[in-house]
Amino acid sequence: MIYRRLGCTGWKVSEIAYGLWGMSGWSGSDDAESRRSIQASVDLGCNFFDTAWAYGEGKSDALLGEAIHNNPGKRLYAASKVPPRNRQWPASPKDSLQEVFPTDHVLEYAGKIRKALGVERIHLLQYHVWDDSWVKDPDFRSTVEQLKQSNLIEFFGLSLNRWEPWNGIRAIETGLVDVVQVIYNIFDQNPEDELFPVCRKHDVGVIARVPLDEGSLGGDFTRDTKFPDSDWRARYFRPANLIPTLERVAKLKDLVPPGMSLPELALRFILENADVSTTIVGMRKADHVKNNLAVSDGKKLPPSLLQELHRHRWVRKPTRHSD
Repeated sequence: MIYRRLGCTGWKVSEIAYGLWGMSGWSGSDDAESRRSIQASVDLGCNFFDTAWAYGEGKSDALLGEAIHNNPGKRLYAASKVPPRNRQWPASPKDSLQEVFPTDHVLEYAGKIRKALGVERIHLLQYHVWDDSWVKDPDFRSTVEQLKQSNLIEFFGLSLNRWEPWNGIRAIETGLVDVVQVIYNIFDQNPEDELFPVCRKHDVGVIARVPLDEGSLGGDFTRDTKFPDSDWRARYFRPANLIPTLERVAKLKDLVPPGMSLPELALRFILENADVSTTIVGMRKADHVKNNLAVSDGKKLPPSLLQELHRHRWVRKPTRHSD
């Protein structure tokens, strides 16, 4: 496993990290299998884990807390998120900070998350949604400062809205943000334009999420792929999104080198970018853990292939089903 510096936190985190969303919000998850998968990742050198209270109302936080407790000799970093009070994903500039992250709400959930994780201080606490219009509210600064001064958290971060990587730059420039989490993959390359240079300037760590485009870059979806109504992907992969996604994935499959899978290619594309500290992958099964973590071997993609992958940028606009 290769480790990278997570911005101003100074932490050395595994460049392939573990995302726990699929353990509570997706169909087909099994708690016993989830526990085995988390432990397998720890054994293979993964030390950074991303969760959120909204992932099962604390269920994923608790699963991660068990893993931290079961590995007392290892430094495992837990990144969690405070849910928006209005439970609206993505954030909207029509809503005020007071409607989404009032101080009492943030402190309440910080306490719940800390308890579920079983830690003295939350290593990294993020707002689960964000809109840069909220920067002007003085409570943004006072709340973040209170979180740190009260030793509830070590560092603070933002999870940026899907397909809006620029919508967080003003917050970064306040100096309050230590880490940002943003969608970045072969299709979604927009963070390279504005966000990554600003993060570099301010020494803000970058967590790349959705490396496999919610599963489409796994290469197994078809026009007949269906998800249970309880699965978030049933809303996201509606025909209007699924069909054009499959068309683009088909073109990528032609570029996969012999001996490499499409998911591996997708992960290696992200790791080619030095601005990325770590990328979080959903891994509910032990074989997923083994395959994904094996990508952290320092091998580079041929420059010609990397150049070709950059041509597959897909500029998309948010919809009410996009987050």
